[in-house]
Amino acid sequence: MTETNRMPEAEIADAVKGNWVDTYAPARARPYLRLSRADRPIGTWLLLLPCWWGLLLAMLHTGQASWFDLWIAIGCAIGSFLMRGAGCTWNDITDRDIDGSVERTANRPIPSGQVSVRQALVWMALQSFLSLLILLTFNGVAIFLGFLAIIPVGVYPFAKRFTWWPQAFLGLAFNWGALLAWTAHTGSLDWPAVVLYVAGIAWTLFYDTIYAHQDAEDDALIGVKSTARLFGDATSSWLRYFWAATVVLLGVAVILAAIGGSVLALVVALGGPWAMGWHLAWQQRTFDADDNDTLLRLFRSNRDAGLIPLPFFAIALLL
Repeated sequence: MTETNRMPEAEIADAVKGNWVDTYAPARARPYLRLSRADRPIGTWLLLLPCWWGLLLAMLHTGQASWFDLWIAIGCAIGSFLMRGAGCTWNDITDRDIDGSVERTANRPIPSGQVSVRQALVWMALQSFLSLLILLTFNGVAIFLGFLAIIPVGVYPFAKRFTWWPQAFLGLAFNWGALLAWTAHTGSLDWPAVVLYVAGIAWTLFYDTIYAHQDAEDDALIGVKSTARLFGDATSSWLRYFWAATVVLLGVAVILAAIGGSVLALVVALGGPWAMGWHLAWQQRTFDADDNDTLLRLFRSNRDAGLIPLPFFAIALLL
């Protein structure tokens, strides 16, 4: 893609220091990879982990595993990278005027002039097409759910303009993979997947409220809404509610998925939500709304929090 009126590159405020995009990627590709947040992999993890939760609980539910499940896990990983990139590109297109007014986002490729809106649309379409090719390898129900995911993804960037709860809309989009991966394995949508989906939304409210506090002052100046602004000094209490809801709902999803199977497997699988809860509780105790470095560190630590249930679920499958 040919870039016109390109401005000099500037450091992205919340990019991982020494990331592969800044270090190894060709200069012409960097603005597009930054549009996709390839220099900030935490978003891909947060999109992927509910997929893997859903797949492992579906396998626990059916008591079956096949080589195709390995492809579901790999396909979800590749698809999460691509769809997170496409979603972030769409977000930056719709937020280009807002981003230019916020210190943390002013250097993003579109507001800084490194990528035009037309170029960003083409880049988004390419990522979406590649994601579609992966989706089409799944069963019909999963494909249908994949197309439905366009709705929350499309609406999310506008949520901050009309509701104080845009983090809830992000949760609707970011945890869709729990439904999709479950159905890719089972061929149908069942209650354990729905409860798992709601648990993921509670988790998103937790971590993205922490993240949103980085921009609370700028958001107030330009009139952008968020749960961080809504909760204010009461945020720590709300975070406690969100992590408790995450743990309880994830536990219910495990019980619904594992009921009728081995009692030992159920007990081991329930260790996942329990252990994750300790990590989320630590984040809530460490939360400091006035320290952006701590806020970013806590937000990124949710990759580790979301990984915690996976070995418990995997071991339960073997019992």
